[in-house]
Amino acid sequence: MQQAVERPMMNLMTSLIGLGSHLAGWRHPDAWSGTVMNFGHALRIAQLAERGKFDLLFLADGNAVRQMDNPVLFSAPARSDRPATFEPLTLLAALSQHTRHVGLFATATTTYDEPYLLARRFASLDHLSGGRACWNVVTGSYAGDSVNFGRVTHVPREERYERAREFIQVCKGLWDSWAEDAFPEDKASGRFLDPAKVQRLDHVGKHFSVQGPLNVARPVQGYPLIFTAGQSEPGRELAAEFAEGLFSVVTEKADSIAFCADVKSRMAKYGRTPDQLRILPACTMYVGRSEAEADDLYGELQELITPELGVEYLSRICQFDLRGLPLDGPLPEISGEVDGAVSYRDATVAMAKRENLSIRQTYQRVVPTLGHMAFKGDPVQIADQMEDWYRSGACDGFNLDMPVQPRSLETFVELVVPELQRRGIFRTEYPGGTLRDTMGLKRPERVVRRSAGGGLPSGDPLTHSA
Repeated sequence: MQQAVERPMMNLMTSLIGLGSHLAGWRHPDAWSGTVMNFGHALRIAQLAERGKFDLLFLADGNAVRQMDNPVLFSAPARSDRPATFEPLTLLAALSQHTRHVGLFATATTTYDEPYLLARRFASLDHLSGGRACWNVVTGSYAGDSVNFGRVTHVPREERYERAREFIQVCKGLWDSWAEDAFPEDKASGRFLDPAKVQRLDHVGKHFSVQGPLNVARPVQGYPLIFTAGQSEPGRELAAEFAEGLFSVVTEKADSIAFCADVKSRMAKYGRTPDQLRILPACTMYVGRSEAEADDLYGELQELITPELGVEYLSRICQFDLRGLPLDGPLPEISGEVDGAVSYRDATVAMAKRENLSIRQTYQRVVPTLGHMAFKGDPVQIADQMEDWYRSGACDGFNLDMPVQPRSLETFVELVVPELQRRGIFRTEYPGGTLRDTMGLKRPERVVRRSAGGGLPSGDPLTHSA
């Protein structure tokens, strides 16, 4: 009889931003004050997450100040707007010196960056952290970023994903520049490095021409972990080909099961197996020591949202102007292609249609979760919901949104983590080693390309795009 393969432990991650995930979470009496550019808050989140044995700390990013043309949203920004924030890898490099196990996970765009520079930054972080770097590959969902990079319009979706695919291939080739033993530093012979252990990439493609080699030794993990977030058709294909982790935006378990099955079924054609990918839907956690306490927190935050702000935020998610429409009337028909992210819009519209919600009811549902699903209750109720999704194949873990910081994360680590550990679905200790060890993902072997002589191999033909 074939022995059953033991499933990896549930994976957990959370955001480093101290603002809190609820649109009005920063206004709650228990929320931090002075959150702008506050390293102390980021360090406290990192320490809490590591105490809770989390896999990853996540830092989203963008390349513009958003919502300046909308006074309502600009004056009370959502966490994703980030009007003033640290450059992600700078902050993670600092945190790497104050943590030992938790993964350090940053967003970086393939549309407004260059592979050589990005490969160098993430390889450096991987060395500084002892093998804990992780890259969230995004193509850029915010059209306003384009004006900061010499463009007047956003790059079309198809071109963004085409560029992203080549971008990842180039980065992986650059991370293979040096063999593991390329630097003997032999004092007796005077040979610092071995010229036979380095290779050029010599990539010439549609979007990039990169000779290499990278001027950073091979990352501790071989390659930093690669995450993606797109749920469109090209986003799913990109994840199936390259991603080791994937964000998802879902509100129903059945939809999540179908999404996971779809993406993982695509991996075989790229020579990959489903266990090489972890899918983590975003989930907002309303945790209390009792069910009543969780309900009270939820209600307190709801009271801080005005109808004006709720409609503006829902308009933003739906990418459709809902101002002036009856609050208690239905959400209008919303569909079609847009330049930005469609996953939040599609999930919200589907929920409103499925449950016959009014505009008011829809924003009241969306604002507490920022378009994600939410679990609410005491620690046992929260763990029940998490375990149900995990065991049913709806996810491999969760990207946990904490509505009020630091209260929500402190409560989760103190009360929910022990309950998950008691059930045997979450680790009690880190295994030691790299982030790949923590998440049960294999370290990639170095790809050696055909030698051009002199220890500087030319690029593999597969790295050349027509």
